[in-house]
Amino acid sequence: MKPISSRVKEPDLLVIGGGPAGLRAAEVAAAAGRSVVLADAMPSVGRKLLVAGRGGLNLTHSEPMAAFVGRYRGGEGRWGDLLDAFGPEQLRGWALGLGIETYVGSSGRVFPVGNRAAALLRAWVTRLRGAGVEFLVRYRFEGFGDGGAIRFSTPRGPDALRPRAAVFALGGASWPETGSDGGWVEPFRAAGIEVRSLVPSNCGFDVDWSPATLAAAEGAPLKNVAVRFGARSVRGELMVTRSGLEGGALYQLSAELREAAPTVIALDLKPDSDAGSLVRRLARFRGKGGLLRRARLAWNLDHAAGALLEARAGGDLPDSPEALAGLVKDLPIRLERPRPIAEAISSAGGVAWSELDDRLMLRARPGCFVAGEMIDWEAPTGGYLLTGCFATGDRAGRGAAAWCTR
Repeated sequence: MKPISSRVKEPDLLVIGGGPAGLRAAEVAAAAGRSVVLADAMPSVGRKLLVAGRGGLNLTHSEPMAAFVGRYRGGEGRWGDLLDAFGPEQLRGWALGLGIETYVGSSGRVFPVGNRAAALLRAWVTRLRGAGVEFLVRYRFEGFGDGGAIRFSTPRGPDALRPRAAVFALGGASWPETGSDGGWVEPFRAAGIEVRSLVPSNCGFDVDWSPATLAAAEGAPLKNVAVRFGARSVRGELMVTRSGLEGGALYQLSAELREAAPTVIALDLKPDSDAGSLVRRLARFRGKGGLLRRARLAWNLDHAAGALLEARAGGDLPDSPEALAGLVKDLPIRLERPRPIAEAISSAGGVAWSELDDRLMLRARPGCFVAGEMIDWEAPTGGYLLTGCFATGDRAGRGAAAWCTR
């Protein structure tokens, strides 16, 4: 490998981390005329973006801004300002500037036309290279050195870069195979920066299923159900897995459930019908068989729902339509613990907001900024996570570019 130039060794801005937050920070700083180097531990950038886009890249959401801001947990009241500067509309405009049109799906989520994350990433990297951004891959952050140096391990051995400013966008600890492994936590703590423990968010939960329940329902979806916990009720789909439950309806409650676990949720298997209408529908049904079989047919309960009803009853189902309808509307499931962070869609925890000023600069290390999932916040799936990463990357990149003019 050829030696890197002095321009790369001592840039105006060094961005560490090639996810959406880091790429956006590099983009706005380069547009402001700063020389930018982006270092990433992986052989290529944007790997988590590509993984997130496997089922269709959900860029953002179209709901009103007041509701949108309320989706964010953590932030000490800063999200309104961050999203006002770079929120859903700005994100859609940014994508259009790359030649990627977007559309609003039936759920209100916003996707690029064609749903191709790879096409968007290629266009973005091409723009960054055209703006002069230099990329250093297989550069793994190791810690802070003397005299403003930032230390890395590389294929050629240890290296240190000395930028005028730095944006750290190293992610949380979910999907570690993409490079987001939380390895930055200890070096930051060693530098005296408060970092709250990384924990799983938008995650599944363990349930101690019986062998009979797994045999009957593992891998089966629960469609159009509602999950209730406390005063909140979230509709969506779930999946019965060998370890427990997964699915969007659970992910939106993961923060509260994580903090309360072990705890009990209630499933409403027929959220569009009240118990009385279920009983009347069953009374009109002329099919044969036992109560559960007739109820499953009359109420159009899927296979997994029937298996969970049997599991909850322990083989001793209610013997009246009224009691069975009540169980369908309020089926308790005990969640033991969240699944490991490596399996989660995202993570919570990270650099405490009290360590950051309004520019997202570390108060203890002037000239060093933080963006993305490294900061202690969380949001549900549905476009909120990605928008949050863009918003913090935009703010940190602008702050760092301005710092370089000092």
